[in-house]
Amino acid sequence: MLLTPSDAKVVTDRLLARSKAEHCIVRMRGGERINLRFARGSATTNGDRSDLNVTVESRFGYRAGAASVSGLDEQALDAVVARSEEIARLAPENHELLPPVGPQTYPAGAGYDAPTAAVRAERLAAVSKPVIDEAASRGVDVAGYCMARRGFDAMATSAGQFAHDARTGAEFTVTARNKSGTWSGWAGRSDTRFDTLDTARLGRRAIDKAAYTAPAVRLEPGKYTVILEASAVSDMVGWLLWSMNARNADEGRSVFSRRGGGNRLGEKLFHDGVTIFTDPGDPVAPERVYGDDGLPQHRTVWVEGGILRNLIYSRFWAQEKGREPIARPSSFVMAGGTTTVDDMIRGTRRGVLVTRFWYMRMLDAQKLLVTGLTRDGNFLIEDGRIAGPALNFRFNESPIALLANVLAIGPSERTRGGENEESVVSAPPLLVKDFNFSSASEAI
Repeated sequence: MLLTPSDAKVVTDRLLARSKAEHCIVRMRGGERINLRFARGSATTNGDRSDLNVTVESRFGYRAGAASVSGLDEQALDAVVARSEEIARLAPENHELLPPVGPQTYPAGAGYDAPTAAVRAERLAAVSKPVIDEAASRGVDVAGYCMARRGFDAMATSAGQFAHDARTGAEFTVTARNKSGTWSGWAGRSDTRFDTLDTARLGRRAIDKAAYTAPAVRLEPGKYTVILEASAVSDMVGWLLWSMNARNADEGRSVFSRRGGGNRLGEKLFHDGVTIFTDPGDPVAPERVYGDDGLPQHRTVWVEGGILRNLIYSRFWAQEKGREPIARPSSFVMAGGTTTVDDMIRGTRRGVLVTRFWYMRMLDAQKLLVTGLTRDGNFLIEDGRIAGPALNFRFNESPIALLANVLAIGPSERTRGGENEESVVSAPPLLVKDFNFSSASEAI
């Protein structure tokens, strides 16, 4: 369900008026999405989903409790207010709890696209058909997913704050396999605007990667020069960005902790070409207009020219340190360069091209060391050309080391990672040295 700002405010005002708590916060999230799946030469399923969730948080002094409900049934809304107050009275005290924020001025967001909100199932089928047809003509099996959504988030407090953020999204992913089932390829993109999805091009990329019939070569684990396509880069940078908590750093529990105390703000940690930012007004990958605490989001440069410029500061920790709060980001842009993937391949004597990552998990939080698998398109590069498929690897690597070992940067583009499916991300492909593959994987 999609509510306009005025409709959402009617609901939040009603709930705040019913509250008997010292402070009350109401959060709403709703939306509608349509999707189509295809496989084995035709569409297989399509769906249309609508949902609405309301969460009420009640506070008495330093005690807080929250309860949620789906929908706008009056009795259910009354019950969720009462339930949140009951939980709050029983909760232990949290002396870091701050009063909710009051009225704010929010930036104009760039995350809503009216044509995307109007997309229906027929359009999904129309843009998927060329991919199905090309796969049939080239003797490759494909399976894919196409989706368009529209939604909103809203937040209101008993202190007078109200925010509403409407957003749209579109996604197309396709996985291709050769007829013998011995090799696969993948391509995908997530965007705010449906019209930017070049589905035919994405399908061609996946099919080109899957069309190899030669057996995949087994490479020994070790450190390699790698070309990471944008999807893989987005996952690694996501792990970096969402680990940038100032309190963890200041308390010595983070890779961003400085020896002797404090954090590493202002230090050069990465390659000169690495710049990462978030911006609600960015036309390519817009951030949300407000953060989890209800404060406005503004353009924030996290890394600039390889230098760490900002960390995430909660309201409490910002107050402790005498700084302005900086909310946890839900999107990011990593600025790009001019070196194409083809140029990177031509300049590589021996290395590995990685299409994307899968099933990433943290190994060591203090070193920001993560593990995961390559998937759907790993290729050996020899003497400036693709020599053929290479069996997949498990990797153990840190985004810190990755972004310090950059050799070349490609143009930034909207992409879809395996770990940040709901995020709004623009990232470039990277040529990187000394990437650590820890073991081989038999998966294709």
